[in-house]
Amino acid sequence: MPDRTPLRQVHEGRWVVSRAWIQELTGASAGTLARWYAERHTQPPARRHPEVVQTVGRTHYFDQQAVESFWAAWQQDVGTGRLGRAGRPPGGPATGGADRALRDHTVRIALAALREDGGHRRGLAARLAREHGGIARTWQRAVNEALTQYDTQTEDTTPHDR
Repeated sequence: MPDRTPLRQVHEGRWVVSRAWIQELTGASAGTLARWYAERHTQPPARRHPEVVQTVGRTHYFDQQAVESFWAAWQQDVGTGRLGRAGRPPGGPATGGADRALRDHTVRIALAALREDGGHRRGLAARLAREHGGIARTWQRAVNEALTQYDTQTEDTTPHDR
């Protein structure tokens, strides 16, 4: 059965809009909209995502005028070049800059741990997160990248049968 929740409706004499309506307006992904809302208190007032005005079932509605003001301020201050993404861009890790330098550093730590342990052990990412800080998912990415290097280096140094 198709969703019959209206994208836009009148509440207490003003138009309110759903997140689906905001997605159509901005072109942002659902994850980006969730991030904007979750991090609204960290933004300057003009760029702060509006609060929920009404909830019908599981659908949140926001004041349309406040959403349009928020979006105009966002476009002016930030632009629209990064919309549609909530996390890492498709295609893998960043290829340069400070993010890549940090990633290289975590991969070196993970590779050293693999060498010390003699290979991969369950829970390595969680252990590295506890020892060095950060979250296990970030360390898991570093471990995965380090495993590729470790396997290649191990194959290169293993004597081959003749």
